Amino acid sequence: MKSRKKTPNWKAWLVPAGLLLLSAIPVIAGSMRLVELGSGAEITQDNARFFASPLPVVVHIISITLYSLLGAFQFSASLRHWRPRWHRGLGRWILVPSGVAAALSGLWMAQFYPWPAGDGMLLYWQRLFFGTAMLLFIIRGGLAVRRRQFAEHGAWMLRAYAIGLGAGTQVFTHIPWFVLGDGGAPDELSRAVMMGAGWVINILVAEWVIWKRPSRRQRTSSAKLSNPVS
Repeated sequence: MKSRKKTPNWKAWLVPAGLLLLSAIPVIAGSMRLVELGSGAEITQDNARFFASPLPVVVHIISITLYSLLGAFQFSASLRHWRPRWHRGLGRWILVPSGVAAALSGLWMAQFYPWPAGDGMLLYWQRLFFGTAMLLFIIRGGLAVRRRQFAEHGAWMLRAYAIGLGAGTQVFTHIPWFVLGDGGAPDELSRAVMMGAGWVINILVAEWVIWKRPSRRQRTSSAKLSNPVS
């Protein structure tokens, strides 16, 4: 009797596809910023801080682009099953370094760049908090996989990725302002609330996904119950 040859399930790619779409607008905006810096565009009040110190923003844009786009593929169960070496190599050599670089450069910009119009103390502390959390989550995820605690590794890396993808969700949290507002720029409190909502929504979704996943202990217990005689 011939055994069926297993093939990757296309449904496993729905989540990566959604994450790529969520990353699209921030990635395009970052690319336009790089073009602006590289082409010697006119210096304005909005971009003067980037021209004065371009290295941090260039590092941030490149690293977060790699992290968000390539990181989306790590959430394909099909990829992890059929290409485990690719999954491990991508995480170790590209995603962890790019995630750390994105978090550190983001923290540097929050600390040393002049605040643009609309930013305030609340948003400043949010950036420090979520940037630091992203960095710590990546470190904890790396330590977990070294201890072969794969469930913990996946949970911490998911949390870090959720924060890194905050800019994508922030595009949507700003929509109510542009639809219902008077057409002017948001004030400091409104901007901080909309920016913070993007990070919080992502974290809540990540925690929901982690909560829905069965732990290794639960899987082992289920396996023993289904096969009591070994």
